[in-house]
Amino acid sequence: MLSEFEILIAGLAAAAAGLINALAGGGTLVSFPVLIALGVPDIAANITNTVALCPGYLGGAITQREDLRGQGRRLWILLPAGIIGGIAGSILLLLGNERVFHVLVPFLILLAALLLAVQDRVRDWVRERSHSAESGNVGGTAILPVGLAAIYGGYFGAGISVIVLAVLGLFLDDTLTRLNALKQCISLSINVSAAIFFLFSGMVIWPLAVVMAVGALVGGAVGGRIAGRIDPVLLRWTVVILGSAVGILLLVSL
Repeated sequence: MLSEFEILIAGLAAAAAGLINALAGGGTLVSFPVLIALGVPDIAANITNTVALCPGYLGGAITQREDLRGQGRRLWILLPAGIIGGIAGSILLLLGNERVFHVLVPFLILLAALLLAVQDRVRDWVRERSHSAESGNVGGTAILPVGLAAIYGGYFGAGISVIVLAVLGLFLDDTLTRLNALKQCISLSINVSAAIFFLFSGMVIWPLAVVMAVGALVGGAVGGRIAGRIDPVLLRWTVVILGSAVGILLLVSL
């Protein structure tokens, strides 16, 4: 049973995660390790973190809704892949062994740190492949890759936005702005479907989830207000270094 002080620490970590997500991405690399450090079992920590940070994805999708115009057919095709994949990943997590997930956690954190580190390169690559046309192909060829990415998102989730953007850049010809808006909606579908599934798992630590959700919303709001005052690249690399250090420490302690 966590103390009130420990719950407060988790709330502050979620606020930091919300702020980081608003500015640079990678907030899970802060909030999830804090839950682990507080003694929360790995799977319960992952589930609680997913549920608590879920509202932040909605804010990102709403912000870019104008860039979704003309992409209705893509949404109808790709969102179900995101939802199904998110649920499949959630099922894998719940059916999996706690010990196996515990062993995988350091590698998943290091993978997420790597994805965050190459985020700008992925965007540059997508930008190079992007064309100025108002619409590219509908998106049928991206269904399977998006679904596979969604399975990872439902299982762990950190770095999922980078993976989805890379998939969309590989299979769709369109501008980076429009692909990024599509990525936000797909990431939202993955996270929400996983979070809803987790609600019925009995493994959500609700005192933590509620406090962390409030913290994440506050952090996201603050991040939106100070976006022009903080260098997102510096913040991103700080998170990358922190996440890498945490991953290595957990790997050594196995």
